[in-house]
Amino acid sequence: MPFLKRTEREANEAAQLEKTSSPLANPAHAGNNELSGSDQKITFIAVFLGLVASIGGFMFGYTSGQISGYFQMADYQRRFGEFTDDPAKIGNNGVPYWFNVTRQGTIVSMLCAGALIGSLAVGKLADTLGRRMAVSASAFFCAIGMIIEISSTTHWAQFAVGRLVTGMGVGALSVTVPMYQSESTPAVIRGVVVACYQLFVTLGIWTAYMINYGTHTMDSSASWRITVGLGFLFTFILGGGMLFLPESPRFAFRQGREEEARATIARLGGVDANHKSVNDQINEIRFKLDEERAGKDTKWWEMFTAPTMLRRVMIGVVLQAGQQLTGANFFFYYGTTVFQGVGLDNSYVTQIILGSVNVFCTFGGLWVVQKCARRTALIVGALWAVVCFLIYALVGELVLEKTGSSAAGNVLIVFTCLFIVSFATTWGPLVWAVVAELYPARYRAPCMALATASNWLWNFLISFFTTFIVNDINYWYGLVFGGSCLFLAGFVFFFVIESKDRSLEEIDTMYVLGVNPITSAKWDGSKVPHDEESSRENSVGPQHASAPMDRVPTNTVHE
Repeated sequence: MPFLKRTEREANEAAQLEKTSSPLANPAHAGNNELSGSDQKITFIAVFLGLVASIGGFMFGYTSGQISGYFQMADYQRRFGEFTDDPAKIGNNGVPYWFNVTRQGTIVSMLCAGALIGSLAVGKLADTLGRRMAVSASAFFCAIGMIIEISSTTHWAQFAVGRLVTGMGVGALSVTVPMYQSESTPAVIRGVVVACYQLFVTLGIWTAYMINYGTHTMDSSASWRITVGLGFLFTFILGGGMLFLPESPRFAFRQGREEEARATIARLGGVDANHKSVNDQINEIRFKLDEERAGKDTKWWEMFTAPTMLRRVMIGVVLQAGQQLTGANFFFYYGTTVFQGVGLDNSYVTQIILGSVNVFCTFGGLWVVQKCARRTALIVGALWAVVCFLIYALVGELVLEKTGSSAAGNVLIVFTCLFIVSFATTWGPLVWAVVAELYPARYRAPCMALATASNWLWNFLISFFTTFIVNDINYWYGLVFGGSCLFLAGFVFFFVIESKDRSLEEIDTMYVLGVNPITSAKWDGSKVPHDEESSRENSVGPQHASAPMDRVPTNTVHE
């Protein structure tokens, strides 16, 4: 991907910044020196690490996308649906079985309910076993749920329980994978690597659509069991692959394994272990760890009461909830059913079209993550979605519902695709990147768990209640998502700090110093007055000022 490479101008600016700002003279500004990562390279191992871990996102998308097609499969309907002789309830395949809103909503939403539990529970596991082993364990846990699903015969509740258990593993992965990626990869590609998680989510959804399309005409249980069974392959690739990757250097350092952390940073950056850029990052991590240990007797609830933390927790919660409230999963979960109502002969084809648009545009989203300001992209994406949902609701309710016009149905499909373009290039990949950068290391695991849990909570609410809501207000449902997107645009403008190309430690400093989000893109850490740093030191504990930050003597290698 050529946009991963820095231009010569960017490298020169980074080198100049390295000369004018030193973390030893001013540790609070150490984050600027991660830009000395211009000395570091985009290595195969760093890219490979990001891609393997992102399979967790693939599993998220695969398990989410497959369920939409099951409800139109003849064998699945006969096994888990209810018999009916009402022609209005019989689908295009002519099978006299249907799913009432409660049963369908429960089967769909159990994945999200399990993911909510998994995302809340995994924070402690990640701090105990480590990021790498937590990802591996979560992946293997998904296999238990898949066994329950694939062994279901005629009891829909068993299949729902299987999705609940699978969801617990998927929810745990949705926390640990972005955490592992953000803590391990060099800053120059961190945003793109974390955003790859969302790319793999879209690839998982698309793959599920394609497999469903290939099997939906089968009259046996193979129509849906093949899709479920292939999930084992991705589970073992991720669970086994993680065992061959290094531990997060930030976690290793916090466990007292400094040499391991140093070696990992150097290996991922393609430089010597004593290189200046490695020393700078080790010093940043040490500085933050010493700062946190000044208040080592603090309790878990101080993730809400520590300076600026309540605000940051709420930002993460709102952004992750907002990713669901954009309305994307409304189409991914119920798209087959929705577009069957538009009058399409094969709604599986429409799902493939939507999934393909989602995947293709998420590649564009990686370019947005690497090249565009986080705040601007999120705001533009939200306003774009407002327009799409406004047209979707008005045309659907005022034209399609009353006239049944095929042209109106085509308009709905077009603006659904345009909405997916906006989501896939902005709110899809960017939310994971922004939230992964939002918290200090001390609180990162529980804060990311809570933020991701809000994503799954709203995912559950939307997946369960959508059928009830659509039955009552039909296409006006689009206005609910449009209003949510309008709110989210304003929220990002007033509360989210621009974090592009900054180190995790520098972003922490910006929030602690109360940098104005509206002007945060222009903030320069090298120009922060000394008295602000002093007040910051006092806010984290009296021992902080006495913590020396001299660099451990090393033989620095310069290129």
